Amino acid sequence: MLTDTAIRKAKPKEKPYKVSDSQGLYLLVNPRGSKLWRVKYRMNGVERKLALGSYPEITLAEARSARDAARRQLAHSIDPNFVKRQERIEAGIRASNSFSSVAQELIEKKAREGMAEPTLAKMRWFVKLLGSDYGKRPVAEITPQELLHELRKHERRGRLETANLLRAFASRVFRYAVATARAERDPAQLLIGALTTPRVKHFPAITDAVTFGALLRAIEDYQGDPAVMHALKLTPHVFQRPGEIRHMEWTEVDFGKAVWIIPEGKMKMRQPHSVPLSRQSLAILTNMRTLSGSGRYVFPSIRSRTRPISENTINAALRRMGYPKEQMTAHGFRTSASSLLNESGKWNPDAIERALAHMVAGSVRRIYNQSAYWTERVEMAQWWSDYLDELREGGNR
Repeated sequence: MLTDTAIRKAKPKEKPYKVSDSQGLYLLVNPRGSKLWRVKYRMNGVERKLALGSYPEITLAEARSARDAARRQLAHSIDPNFVKRQERIEAGIRASNSFSSVAQELIEKKAREGMAEPTLAKMRWFVKLLGSDYGKRPVAEITPQELLHELRKHERRGRLETANLLRAFASRVFRYAVATARAERDPAQLLIGALTTPRVKHFPAITDAVTFGALLRAIEDYQGDPAVMHALKLTPHVFQRPGEIRHMEWTEVDFGKAVWIIPEGKMKMRQPHSVPLSRQSLAILTNMRTLSGSGRYVFPSIRSRTRPISENTINAALRRMGYPKEQMTAHGFRTSASSLLNESGKWNPDAIERALAHMVAGSVRRIYNQSAYWTERVEMAQWWSDYLDELREGGNR
């Protein structure tokens, strides 16, 4: 049996030599003076060695404890070297993966799976909101208290919805980290109920026909970037989601069939959506084609034609026209259209819902709605654009 005194007295020789303890544990003394703990064992009839570390970093007592742990693994037919190798791999993975890198990996995975670009952009935005310092933290070391500290910053500024969305996003990142052996738990899950729940807010919208007509006249008089001008004019006619409009591509527009086909990757409900185009919509797009038809996007950014107009462009234009965010938003055009179309009493509510690309419960009914209401939707699109023209001219029917 070894003692600390015997270990200290073990001097290096010309060749490595062993100083045995018991039950396979020994100390390997090298010519240069290093003293390394080893455990000799047999697995499936084959002799193997397990490295435990060096003396004095690993004491005699610690070496014996590690030997005993290895013997318990062997008793259950578990190879200690395999366990150590797995632990080393997992430790390396944890140490080299920050929250931001894991989040980016998750975003790339979702992109390959077809997640809509607006949703991916929002996930990237969430990573930025959590901050660069937080993003550099090893994902396995982040505590619930640490995450709550970051979320409270947004809560104190009145951004209650943002704080809750950030918690939910962080939870997705942590769950992905657990699934890929970079973390052992989801600290964001433990914060459910810790944040203030925001009251549900509906997008501000103008639903009065006369007031909406005044808005249309303001849009007609708007002066600015041509892409923004045309996007503003088209939005009331097609009343699709702002992200879908600003990401519209020329390859999605069929002028011959008068239809805009939005691919499923851009749709919130992950289903392709066809939008009938009225004569007025086609005229707006025809004018825009002379300006951006050689590029990818119908409404390119003024800074780079390889990117669409920014997320807040339409809202910013509404503000410049004198419409505060409490009165009208880019998303509010959908509410305006839904309200005025339903008030007209001319159209089947299901056709209106389908035009808005709202999800219909039940796969059979969903398929039915996609086909059965197309003719009505085409008629409705033209009626709606004609109605908008009348409102813009100051009428109201």
